[in-house]
Amino acid sequence: MALFDRFWRGSRSRADEAAGDEKPGGFYALYESQRPLDEDDEDFIPRPRGGGRPDFDHWDARLGRIEEALGIEERRRLRWWQRDYWRDRSKLWWTSRGILAFLATFALLVGWLTITAPLSKSLEPIAPPQVTLLASDGTPIARQGAIVEAPVRVKDLPPHVVQAFIAIEDRRFYSHWGIDPRGIARAAWTGYGGGSTITQQLAKFTFLTPEQSLTRKAREALIAFWLETWLTKDEILERYLSNAYFGDNQYGLRAASLHYFYRQPEKLRPEQAAMLAGLLQAPSRFAPTKHYDKAQKRMELVIKSMVEEGYLTPAEARRLPDPRIDVRTRDDNVPTGTYFADWALPLAREGVETGYAKAVLTTTLDSRLQALASRVVARAALGPKDGGAQVALVAMRRNGEVVALVGGRDYAKSPFNRATQARRQPGSTFKTIVYLTALENGWEPDDTIPNTPITQGSYRPRNAREQYSDKITLKDAFAQSSNVAAVRLLQAVGSEKVIRTARGLGITAAMVEGDPSLALGTSSMTLMELTAAYAGIAANEYPVEPHAFARGEPGWWEWLTTRKESMSGRVHSDLEDMLRATINRGTGRNAALPVANFGKTGTTQDYRDALFVGYAGDFVVGVWIGNDDNSPLAGVTGGSLPARIWRDFMRGALRIEAAPAPRADDTPDPEGPVQPLDVLEGQAIPVGEGGAELRIEGSGVTLTQPGAPVELRLGEGGLVVQPSAAPSPPPP
Repeated sequence: MALFDRFWRGSRSRADEAAGDEKPGGFYALYESQRPLDEDDEDFIPRPRGGGRPDFDHWDARLGRIEEALGIEERRRLRWWQRDYWRDRSKLWWTSRGILAFLATFALLVGWLTITAPLSKSLEPIAPPQVTLLASDGTPIARQGAIVEAPVRVKDLPPHVVQAFIAIEDRRFYSHWGIDPRGIARAAWTGYGGGSTITQQLAKFTFLTPEQSLTRKAREALIAFWLETWLTKDEILERYLSNAYFGDNQYGLRAASLHYFYRQPEKLRPEQAAMLAGLLQAPSRFAPTKHYDKAQKRMELVIKSMVEEGYLTPAEARRLPDPRIDVRTRDDNVPTGTYFADWALPLAREGVETGYAKAVLTTTLDSRLQALASRVVARAALGPKDGGAQVALVAMRRNGEVVALVGGRDYAKSPFNRATQARRQPGSTFKTIVYLTALENGWEPDDTIPNTPITQGSYRPRNAREQYSDKITLKDAFAQSSNVAAVRLLQAVGSEKVIRTARGLGITAAMVEGDPSLALGTSSMTLMELTAAYAGIAANEYPVEPHAFARGEPGWWEWLTTRKESMSGRVHSDLEDMLRATINRGTGRNAALPVANFGKTGTTQDYRDALFVGYAGDFVVGVWIGNDDNSPLAGVTGGSLPARIWRDFMRGALRIEAAPAPRADDTPDPEGPVQPLDVLEGQAIPVGEGGAELRIEGSGVTLTQPGAPVELRLGEGGLVVQPSAAPSPPPP
């Protein structure tokens, strides 16, 4: 009856009472979900068996099911830690599970530290060691990186050297386990002495960033314990002294000792060791070469700490003299940065093994050609409206060895490298790839293509001064740099094939299939990338990878796995004929040399970029002129100043003497000059090699000569001599 009463009467829950809900709890809560029972229900009243006692089995079974459901409901409302499953566990069960959880956490922690804080990293210098770059003839051209020397060994150092660092940085170094609460409290109370232990400092500058946060401090402490577990105290101290920064770009005790006192650390005197130990708190602020008085006061604090620890007696401390700085002169004439060095050094560090040794690397740079390139760029005569324009030049051999590099007019004012970092449109220099694709697909230089205006489609390029013809040969269209012919040729061979050719030459710039403007060089790329593509054409083996360090002959495996492409002899010969025609009688006449030379001009829309890229002998050279803000130039085209810079560099590189002045009876080219169709109205057309320019404006023609006070203008009113004026701006 007690069981029956418990479930039949039930009880209201506390939540029901608090809410004032009259809904019953216990049995009646379950009762509502059951089939209603009343006295008329035949299952409600137990029936006697054959007139004997009533049958209570059915009723007991029903109560059992209700009790089970009530128990499930009560257990469901319990919190997970209140359930019988946990209360019934034995102490042994809890102990074993705790040990397993600890071991799993420890294993994860060790794995994490192994990945994020490998012990081998503490053996590496914290700053890239100094690298000196030499030209191919051994001339130093640049030196960059930290000054580091060989690591020190504690057993080889005098006792007073180790004692000076321990006294000021971590007095309980040999007794703590990476964290020193007493040291932290002492530093807070006295105002000197490091709050962080030497182990923590090693963890901080070797594995962590300088950010200030609780997370970083927690990681610092964790890594400190890790280092203390696997390394001896002397090993930790050695790695700390060999990597710490001492100011003046000196990393490690040996480098600092040689720099400030010209003495090996094994021979340091006590006062010298004390001054070096004092630098660690603020290396730049206490550097004795610049702030000797501050370094001296800091040294006195170190000596005081050594006396307090018993390393020195007061009498010994008073007898210590002030150390004399002995900084030996070094070769400081080597620049820390040049355009070539900024490009080559990242490549150099990829091949240098990590260590403390300095590296001296010989590059492919030719000091004579680099000086020549700098002179040619410096004396480039830009007009008054283009005085702020930048010039870039890349010179390489056909195999990709870069021999000269100019990334701008003045590295000191702007180290941004316009030859390797600036991505600009190549203009008509990209047409070479379009015509190469056509030649590889069966076209020949004498085949003709319509040179009429394009009147269909949304893209309608035009030739300069609206100069068109019914038909034009590929050779003449290339020499004249006809825009409409190049677009039609792209559509004829297919843009996907042109892109495939460009990729084969090593061009990685984004190019969209089906874009007709691709033919006119609207895909941005670097001058280095473009020049390397022409190097592949010159060598007839591509792609060519520009490199700053000489490469040996490829091994058999590299020869098997490196994919190189080349053109057929006919295609290469035809393409070179077209490149030669551009210089002999086309838009590149200002680049003409008395030896075989090949090249292409390029001028982008609104004169924003002017380029000339070509090759002669073993040299491939690209020249670019433009404004950093991409504003238009004042009429500079690829066939004007860039072509003349290219010619002047090539003459010096190939040691070609200047051509004599032409005689009056010299026979001109029987074919005559080809009208350059990518020169717009108002654009300067070079005349001869003296810098004279012809400009077509409106209904007249103006002839100007650099340095002349007057200019000649031939118009409807006849020949007029007028004062020289600055070039007029290009058309919109």
